[in-house]
Amino acid sequence: MKRLFSILAITCLMAIGTVNVNATTLASTTATATVTSVTQDDASDADLSFHQELKKRFIEGGPGFMGIVLLCLILGLAIAIERIIFLNLSTTNTKKLTQNVEDALASGGIEAAKEVCRNTKGPVASIFYQGLDRADEDIDAAEKAVVAYGGVQMGQLEKNVSWISLFIALAPMLGFMGTVIGMIQAFDKIEAAGDMQPSLVAGGIKVALLTTVFGLIVAIILQIFYNYIIAKIDSIVNDMEDASITLMDLLVRHKK
Repeated sequence: MKRLFSILAITCLMAIGTVNVNATTLASTTATATVTSVTQDDASDADLSFHQELKKRFIEGGPGFMGIVLLCLILGLAIAIERIIFLNLSTTNTKKLTQNVEDALASGGIEAAKEVCRNTKGPVASIFYQGLDRADEDIDAAEKAVVAYGGVQMGQLEKNVSWISLFIALAPMLGFMGTVIGMIQAFDKIEAAGDMQPSLVAGGIKVALLTTVFGLIVAIILQIFYNYIIAKIDSIVNDMEDASITLMDLLVRHKK
Protein backbone atom coordinates (compact mmCIF):
# COMPACT_ATOMS: atom_id res chain seq x y z
CA MET A 1 0.00 0.00 0.00
CA LYS A 2 2.82 2.36 0.87
CA ARG A 3 4.48 1.55 -2.41
CA LEU A 4 1.23 2.39 -4.20
CA PHE A 5 1.02 5.79 -2.47
CA SER A 6 4.67 6.45 -3.27
CA ILE A 7 4.12 5.66 -6.95
CA LEU A 8 1.03 7.90 -7.04
CA ALA A 9 2.92 10.74 -5.34
CA ILE A 10 5.84 10.48 -7.79
CA THR A 11 3.40 10.39 -10.72
CA CYS A 12 1.62 13.52 -9.44
CA LEU A 13 4.91 15.37 -9.01
CA MET A 14 5.99 14.46 -12.55
CA ALA A 15 2.65 15.58 -13.96
CA ILE A 16 2.86 18.90 -12.11
CA GLY A 17 6.43 19.42 -13.38
CA THR A 18 5.37 18.71 -16.96
CA VAL A 19 2.49 21.17 -16.70
CA ASN A 20 4.82 23.84 -15.31
CA VAL A 21 7.33 23.27 -18.12
CA ASN A 22 4.59 23.47 -20.75
CA ALA A 23 3.20 26.63 -19.19
CA THR A 24 6.63 28.21 -19.10
CA THR A 25 7.26 27.29 -22.76
CA LEU A 26 3.87 28.65 -23.78
CA ALA A 27 4.45 31.89 -21.92
CA SER A 28 7.91 32.28 -23.49
CA THR A 29 6.51 31.61 -26.98
CA THR A 30 3.70 34.09 -26.42
CA ALA A 31 6.13 36.74 -25.18
CA THR A 32 8.43 36.19 -28.17
CA ALA A 33 5.51 36.46 -30.59
CA THR A 34 4.33 39.61 -28.85
CA VAL A 35 7.80 41.20 -29.04
CA THR A 36 8.11 40.23 -32.72
CA SER A 37 4.69 41.67 -33.47
CA VAL A 38 5.50 44.89 -31.64
CA THR A 39 8.85 45.13 -33.48
CA GLN A 40 7.16 44.66 -36.86
CA ASP A 41 4.52 47.22 -35.97
CA ASP A 42 7.22 49.69 -34.91
CA ALA A 43 9.10 49.11 -38.17
CA SER A 44 5.92 49.57 -40.16
CA ASP A 45 5.15 52.74 -38.23
CA ALA A 46 8.70 53.98 -38.85
CA ASP A 47 8.38 53.38 -42.60
CA LEU A 48 5.00 55.03 -42.67
CA SER A 49 6.21 57.98 -40.64
CA PHE A 50 9.17 58.46 -43.01
CA HIS A 51 6.88 58.87 -46.01
CA GLN A 52 4.53 61.04 -44.03
CA GLU A 53 7.44 63.16 -42.80
CA LEU A 54 8.77 63.54 -46.35
CA LYS A 55 5.35 64.60 -47.60
CA LYS A 56 4.94 66.97 -44.67
CA ARG A 57 8.32 68.64 -45.25
CA PHE A 58 7.61 68.96 -48.96
CA ILE A 59 4.32 70.75 -48.26
CA GLU A 60 5.89 72.92 -45.56
CA GLY A 61 8.61 74.01 -47.97
CA GLY A 62 5.98 75.45 -50.27
CA PRO A 63 4.51 73.46 -53.18
CA GLY A 64 5.49 76.23 -55.60
CA PHE A 65 9.27 76.22 -55.22
CA MET A 66 9.51 72.62 -54.05
CA GLY A 67 7.52 71.49 -57.09
CA ILE A 68 9.83 73.35 -59.47
CA VAL A 69 12.90 71.85 -57.80
CA LEU A 70 11.32 68.41 -58.00
CA LEU A 71 10.65 68.99 -61.70
CA CYS A 72 14.35 69.81 -62.17
CA LEU A 73 15.21 66.49 -60.50
CA ILE A 74 12.80 64.49 -62.67
CA LEU A 75 13.92 66.08 -65.95
CA GLY A 76 17.59 65.87 -65.02
CA LEU A 77 17.32 62.19 -64.12
CA ALA A 78 15.40 61.43 -67.32
CA ILE A 79 18.11 63.03 -69.46
CA ALA A 80 20.89 61.40 -67.44
CA ILE A 81 19.40 57.92 -67.76
CA GLU A 82 18.88 58.40 -71.51
CA ARG A 83 22.49 59.51 -71.93
CA ILE A 84 23.84 56.63 -69.87
CA ILE A 85 21.92 54.10 -71.97
CA PHE A 86 23.07 55.75 -75.21
CA LEU A 87 26.72 55.90 -74.12
CA ASN A 88 26.73 52.26 -73.01
CA LEU A 89 25.30 51.24 -76.37
CA SER A 90 27.95 53.39 -78.10
CA THR A 91 30.81 51.62 -76.35
CA THR A 92 32.74 49.38 -78.75
CA ASN A 93 35.53 46.87 -78.33
CA THR A 94 38.02 48.97 -80.27
CA LYS A 95 40.80 46.38 -80.31
CA LYS A 96 38.53 43.70 -81.71
CA LEU A 97 37.10 46.07 -84.33
CA THR A 98 40.58 47.16 -85.40
CA GLN A 99 41.70 43.56 -85.75
CA ASN A 100 38.62 42.68 -87.79
CA VAL A 101 39.16 45.66 -90.09
CA GLU A 102 42.84 44.78 -90.53
CA ASP A 103 41.96 41.18 -91.41
CA ALA A 104 39.27 42.36 -93.83
CA LEU A 105 41.69 44.74 -95.54
CA ALA A 106 44.21 41.94 -95.94
CA SER A 107 41.69 39.43 -97.29
CA GLY A 108 39.01 41.43 -99.14
CA GLY A 109 40.24 44.98 -99.45
CA ILE A 110 38.41 48.23 -98.71
CA GLU A 111 34.89 46.91 -99.40
CA ALA A 112 35.29 44.02 -96.99
CA ALA A 113 36.54 46.38 -94.29
CA LYS A 114 33.58 48.72 -94.91
CA GLU A 115 31.21 45.77 -94.54
CA VAL A 116 32.74 44.99 -91.15
CA CYS A 117 32.18 48.61 -90.05
CA ARG A 118 28.57 48.55 -91.32
CA ASN A 119 27.84 45.52 -89.17
CA THR A 120 29.32 47.12 -86.03
CA LYS A 121 27.54 49.68 -83.86
CA GLY A 122 29.14 52.68 -82.23
CA PRO A 123 30.93 55.90 -83.18
CA VAL A 124 34.29 54.21 -83.69
CA ALA A 125 32.86 51.97 -86.40
CA SER A 126 31.18 54.97 -88.04
CA ILE A 127 34.46 56.88 -88.11
CA PHE A 128 36.22 53.85 -89.59
CA TYR A 129 33.60 53.63 -92.31
CA GLN A 130 34.00 57.30 -93.25
CA GLY A 131 37.76 56.94 -93.42
CA LEU A 132 37.56 53.79 -95.52
CA ASP A 133 35.00 55.41 -97.82
CA ARG A 134 37.56 58.10 -98.71
CA ALA A 135 40.51 55.72 -98.86
CA ASP A 136 40.30 55.41 -102.64
CA GLU A 137 41.16 59.12 -103.04
CA ASP A 138 44.21 59.59 -100.84
CA ILE A 139 45.34 59.44 -97.20
CA ASP A 140 44.79 63.17 -96.63
CA ALA A 141 41.16 62.94 -97.75
CA ALA A 142 40.59 59.95 -95.50
CA GLU A 143 42.17 61.78 -92.56
CA LYS A 144 40.00 64.86 -93.10
CA ALA A 145 36.89 62.69 -93.29
CA VAL A 146 37.84 60.96 -90.03
CA VAL A 147 38.44 64.27 -88.24
CA ALA A 148 35.22 65.84 -89.53
CA TYR A 149 33.04 62.87 -88.72
CA GLY A 150 34.74 62.51 -85.34
CA GLY A 151 33.47 65.98 -84.46
CA VAL A 152 29.96 64.96 -85.52
CA GLN A 153 30.08 61.84 -83.35
CA MET A 154 31.40 63.81 -80.40
CA GLY A 155 28.47 66.22 -80.72
CA GLN A 156 26.06 63.29 -80.60
CA LEU A 157 27.75 61.95 -77.49
CA GLU A 158 27.43 65.31 -75.72
CA LYS A 159 23.82 65.86 -76.82
CA ASN A 160 21.54 67.21 -74.03
CA VAL A 161 24.34 66.99 -71.43
CA SER A 162 24.23 70.79 -71.04
CA TRP A 163 20.64 70.48 -69.76
CA ILE A 164 21.88 68.40 -66.83
CA SER A 165 24.40 71.08 -65.90
CA LEU A 166 21.60 73.66 -66.16
CA PHE A 167 19.43 71.73 -63.70
CA ILE A 168 22.42 71.30 -61.37
CA ALA A 169 22.84 75.08 -61.24
CA LEU A 170 19.11 75.85 -61.24
CA ALA A 171 18.03 73.62 -58.33
CA PRO A 172 20.16 75.33 -55.60
CA MET A 173 19.28 78.78 -56.96
CA LEU A 174 15.59 77.98 -56.69
CA GLY A 175 16.23 76.73 -53.16
CA PHE A 176 18.02 79.95 -52.25
CA MET A 177 15.19 81.96 -53.77
CA GLY A 178 12.80 80.04 -51.55
CA THR A 179 15.07 80.92 -48.63
CA VAL A 180 14.88 84.64 -49.39
CA ILE A 181 11.11 84.52 -49.86
CA GLY A 182 10.71 82.61 -46.59
CA MET A 183 12.71 85.24 -44.73
CA ILE A 184 10.65 88.02 -46.31
CA GLN A 185 7.46 86.29 -45.21
CA ALA A 186 8.84 85.95 -41.69
CA PHE A 187 9.60 89.69 -41.49
CA ASP A 188 6.18 90.49 -42.94
CA LYS A 189 4.54 88.50 -40.16
CA ILE A 190 6.65 90.26 -37.55
CA GLU A 191 5.72 93.63 -39.02
CA ALA A 192 2.03 92.73 -39.09
CA ALA A 193 2.05 91.45 -35.51
CA GLY A 194 4.11 94.35 -34.20
CA ASP A 195 5.94 91.99 -31.89
CA MET A 196 9.08 89.83 -32.14
CA GLN A 197 7.67 86.39 -31.37
CA PRO A 198 9.82 83.28 -31.93
CA SER A 199 6.91 81.38 -33.51
CA LEU A 200 6.54 84.02 -36.21
CA VAL A 201 10.22 83.87 -37.16
CA ALA A 202 10.51 80.07 -36.90
CA GLY A 203 7.91 79.40 -39.59
CA GLY A 204 9.62 81.50 -42.23
CA ILE A 205 13.09 80.22 -41.36
CA LYS A 206 11.88 76.61 -41.54
CA VAL A 207 10.47 77.17 -45.03
CA ALA A 208 13.73 78.82 -46.04
CA LEU A 209 15.87 75.94 -44.80
CA LEU A 210 13.66 73.25 -46.37
CA THR A 211 13.82 74.76 -49.84
CA THR A 212 17.59 75.20 -49.58
CA VAL A 213 18.18 71.63 -48.41
CA PHE A 214 15.94 70.16 -51.11
CA GLY A 215 17.65 72.21 -53.82
CA LEU A 216 21.10 71.10 -52.64
CA ILE A 217 20.04 67.44 -52.52
CA VAL A 218 18.79 67.63 -56.11
CA ALA A 219 22.02 69.29 -57.25
CA ILE A 220 24.15 66.62 -55.53
CA ILE A 221 22.22 63.75 -57.12
CA LEU A 222 22.41 65.23 -60.62
CA GLN A 223 26.09 66.13 -60.17
CA ILE A 224 26.94 62.47 -59.57
CA PHE A 225 25.20 61.42 -62.78
CA TYR A 226 26.77 64.33 -64.68
CA ASN A 227 30.30 63.39 -63.65
CA TYR A 228 29.72 59.76 -64.66
CA ILE A 229 28.41 60.84 -68.08
CA ILE A 230 31.35 63.18 -68.67
CA ALA A 231 33.82 60.43 -67.72
CA LYS A 232 32.07 58.02 -70.08
CA ILE A 233 32.18 60.54 -72.94
CA ASP A 234 35.90 61.18 -72.36
CA SER A 235 36.58 57.45 -72.45
CA ILE A 236 34.73 57.01 -75.76
CA VAL A 237 36.43 60.07 -77.28
CA ASN A 238 39.86 58.70 -76.31
CA ASP A 239 38.98 55.40 -77.98
CA MET A 240 37.87 57.31 -81.09
CA GLU A 241 41.16 59.21 -81.28
CA ASP A 242 43.29 56.11 -80.78
CA ALA A 243 41.26 54.17 -83.33
CA SER A 244 41.57 57.00 -85.87
CA ILE A 245 45.36 56.94 -85.62
CA THR A 246 45.33 53.16 -85.97
CA LEU A 247 43.09 53.40 -89.04
CA MET A 248 45.45 55.83 -90.73
CA ASP A 249 48.35 53.44 -90.13
CA LEU A 250 46.31 50.57 -91.59
CA LEU A 251 45.45 52.59 -94.71
CA VAL A 252 49.09 53.61 -95.23
CA ARG A 253 50.20 49.98 -95.03
CA HIS A 254 47.35 48.92 -97.33
CA LYS A 255 48.34 51.53 -99.94
CA LYS A 256 51.86 50.14 -100.03
